[in-house]
Amino acid sequence: MDLVEGLKAALIGVIEGLTEFIPVSSTGHIVVAQRLLGFDDPGEVFAVVIQLGAILAVCAYYNARIYRLLAGFFSDAKARRFVANVLIASVPAAIVGLALNDWLEKNVFPQPRASWVIANTLCLGGFAILAIERRQRAPTCGDALEMPARTALGIGLFQLLALIPGVSRSGASILGAMLIGVDRRVATEFSFFLAIPVMIGASGLKLVKHRDHLDGRWGVIAIGFVVSFVVAIAVVHWLIKYVSQRDFRAFGWYRIVAGLLLAGLLALGLV
Repeated sequence: MDLVEGLKAALIGVIEGLTEFIPVSSTGHIVVAQRLLGFDDPGEVFAVVIQLGAILAVCAYYNARIYRLLAGFFSDAKARRFVANVLIASVPAAIVGLALNDWLEKNVFPQPRASWVIANTLCLGGFAILAIERRQRAPTCGDALEMPARTALGIGLFQLLALIPGVSRSGASILGAMLIGVDRRVATEFSFFLAIPVMIGASGLKLVKHRDHLDGRWGVIAIGFVVSFVVAIAVVHWLIKYVSQRDFRAFGWYRIVAGLLLAGLLALGLV
C-alpha cells in the first residue's frame, strides 16, 4: 500500500462515516468519490467493509442500550417488542435483497449506468424530502418501545427503496417512518438500530461472495474501516441533536444540488 492509496482510503472512509446515517445516500457518494479519485474497489469489498465500520459505530454508541435490550429480552415486554420490531423491519430487505442481489449487480451497479441512476435518485429523493416535510402530520408513535409491529413492517417496506443506488437507506427508513406517523427522533434512532442487522447481513453476503478480492488490500481496508468508524460515531451523536431541533429540508436541497452537479459532470464527461 502506498501513501496515495492510503490517503484515498481515508478520504472515502470520511465520506462513508459522514453519509451513512443522514438521508443523502452513502453508496451514491462513495461510488462517485471512487470514480473521481480513481480508486479501484474490486467486488465492492472496500465499500462493504467501511460500511461495517459505520455500523459498528452505532453498536459502540448505543452499547449500553443494546445490552439492556438483549438482557431484558425474556423479562421485559417492551424490550422484546423493540427487538422483534427491528427483526420484522429487516425481513423485506433480507428477502428482496437476496432475490435481486445478482440482478442489481449486473444491471444497475455497473458504470456509467450507476452514476446516472444516482444523479436522478439524488434529485428525486431531494424533492421527496421537501414534499414530506411540507406535509408532515403530527406523529402518532412517540416511543420506539411501543411501536406496533405493522409500523415496523411499513418502515421495512420503505427501506426497500434503498436497493436503488442513490436513494439512501437511512433516508428511506426515516422519512418512510415519518410518513406513517413516527416521531422524527424515534424514526432516526430506529433507523440506526435497523441498520445493524440489515447492513451486517448485506455486507456479509458481499464479503462471502467477493472474498477473493480481500488479498493484498488489508492495509487500505483497515484505514477506511477505522476512519469510517470514528467519523460515524460523531455523526450519530450530532444527528440525534439535530433532529430534535430541525427538519430534513436542508438535506433535501443538498440532494437536489448534488444530483444536478453530478448530472452535469457526467454530461461533460468529467466523471
